[in-house]
Amino acid sequence: MDLRRAVGHRPLLQVGAGIIVVDGAGRVLLQRRSDNGGWDYAGGSMELGEEIEATARRELLEETGLTARQLELFGVFSGEDMHYIYPNGDEVYNVDVVYICRDYVGKLKAQKGEVDELRFFDADGLPENISPPSRKPLEQWRMAQVE
Repeated sequence: MDLRRAVGHRPLLQVGAGIIVVDGAGRVLLQRRSDNGGWDYAGGSMELGEEIEATARRELLEETGLTARQLELFGVFSGEDMHYIYPNGDEVYNVDVVYICRDYVGKLKAQKGEVDELRFFDADGLPENISPPSRKPLEQWRMAQVE
């Protein structure tokens, strides 16, 4: 937030991590975001000095109440597909390190103020309103499920 006060809404490079949680039935956990109403996997920005896997684990716990036991690197996503302008006007080019998690514990609990709803979806039944920066990773995950 200190940086945003200095640069305003100008584009920034944002490094973050996300976790695509998959349950025993092969369904993906998505959350409906409070800021744009889109569906997204758990994730967020890396904090200074934080390791990227720690970012993924922290964001999963904060946003969903789940603790990841094991993570598998799914991919690193960047480029024009990862450009996003938040509803408040902040503009970013995301570098998103995305993990798959099939081994987790905890009880689902949506983070107030950020997450309106948590729900599992089948790969062939993903909602249409996917948050823009998550479209490419989720489409790649979906395609891998049908192969």
